[in-house]
Amino acid sequence: MEKTLFNNQIQNMSNYIMFEIKAKQIELTPMLKEKNRSPIALSMGAPVDPVPQFVINKTIEYLNIDSLHTYSTPKGELKFLNAVSKRMKDRFGVDIDPKSEVFSLIGSKEGIANLIKAIVNPTEIEEDKDIILTPNPGYASYSSMLKVAGAKSFGIELSEKNNYMPDLNLELEKLKNQGLNEKKIKALIINYPNNPLGCTCDLEYLQHCVDFCNKLGIILISDNAYCEMYYDKNYKPHSIFECKNAKDCAIELYSFSKSYAMTGWRLGFACGNSTIITMLAREKGTIDTGVFKVLQYAGADLLESREGQEYINAQNEKFKNKIQKFVNGLVSLGYDVKMPKTTFYLWVRIPDRFADSVDFCNQLLEKSGIVVVPGTAFSSNAKRYIRMSVVASDADLAEVIRRMKEDGFSYNE
Repeated sequence: MEKTLFNNQIQNMSNYIMFEIKAKQIELTPMLKEKNRSPIALSMGAPVDPVPQFVINKTIEYLNIDSLHTYSTPKGELKFLNAVSKRMKDRFGVDIDPKSEVFSLIGSKEGIANLIKAIVNPTEIEEDKDIILTPNPGYASYSSMLKVAGAKSFGIELSEKNNYMPDLNLELEKLKNQGLNEKKIKALIINYPNNPLGCTCDLEYLQHCVDFCNKLGIILISDNAYCEMYYDKNYKPHSIFECKNAKDCAIELYSFSKSYAMTGWRLGFACGNSTIITMLAREKGTIDTGVFKVLQYAGADLLESREGQEYINAQNEKFKNKIQKFVNGLVSLGYDVKMPKTTFYLWVRIPDRFADSVDFCNQLLEKSGIVVVPGTAFSSNAKRYIRMSVVASDADLAEVIRRMKEDGFSYNE
């Protein structure tokens, strides 16, 4: 079939980087097994631990209720919306109206993609494209979502120099100095805790983001998928709605995938400005008829349960110990890497002897069977970095360190 039957954005897109990496891993697996280097994946940001038994039991219970097998609505079941509102109050101390300020999602990734489509006026004329400000480095899917929607991404630089909290007014000046029209800016996406950097921000910086968006009259999209992953109570992630006037401009998205290891369940929610929620509802109403009611009911009970919070606490302690051991292992190999305050990601500088991060990743996979992601998947400026997702078992992580040392991947080899 002719490619020209499809829109130009889709024709010119490459496959999602994680799927490409997985395909290469599968292709090389027989060869790697032959030399005792079966693949160990540190690529996908997907917890491998079992989901809470509580939510499994609740799902089984609700599966036996006939009325829960019918269509839901994109907005969500009232039980779920109420549970979200209560969770936001209990976790962040913020008041969210379940009827007008909450929306169910088939995972936060889907929610962001559909929100972008609802915001952007698509065009192929470069100078007419709407602009979305995105973190740089940032989640690999943001740029793809914008490309499909017919918009333009402008990267907001996150670096150690600015403590990963850039002055947005200075970034706006950079945009204008590049000849871009600030009136085309539609939204700012922030992601704290951050994928791929593993950093977070303070409440003062979130207020800066709110004030900036209100001043420009643009939408603030807070991707808060990792808000329950933290290893120091002094760096407990915040909600954007703890900030003054946030509801004037903001929407915040959450996921069950990271907090409860429910990656395949595809359950999440958005909350915030009622107009933004209404426009998202119009977009999604043309696409789906909501999340399976059983999942919403079980998810609602999980949000409100003691067992759910105990699971989060236990997972954070487990990840803290796991990541610290792995960091110690990398440091023993000469890498300059520190324990992250949040998430399960490590942003690691590669040795100078490798051409770039793609070269490093290819060699690490082909020689050692270790699967990581090149920094260029998250930023064109990250050719000297890789992202490691520390989700494997303790035994596999110890094996990663052993193989790297044995196969010549110490930093100063």
